[in-house]
Amino acid sequence: MTEPPKPSLWRVIPAFILDLFSSFFVFGYLIALVTGDTTEGGFELNGAPAIVLFALVIAYMVLMPRYGGRLWQRIFKAR
Repeated sequence: MTEPPKPSLWRVIPAFILDLFSSFFVFGYLIALVTGDTTEGGFELNGAPAIVLFALVIAYMVLMPRYGGRLWQRIFKAR
C-alpha cells in the first residue's frame, strides 16, 4: 500500500506559523478577558496567566493534529 504524498514545504511552514500566532492571540485574549489583563492595545499576561497561555498553545499545537489537524493546516492542506 502506498502512502499519500507529503505536502510541500511552502504549505507546511506558513501553516505552522499562522497556527502558532492564531492560537497565541486567541488563547491570550480569552485568558486576558477572564483575568482582567486586557489593555488598550490588546492584552498583557504575567505570571500564572502567561504560563497557562504557554501550556494551551503547546497543547493546541501537539494535540490538534491527532484530531484532524490544526486550523491553518486544514486551510493550506498541509496535513
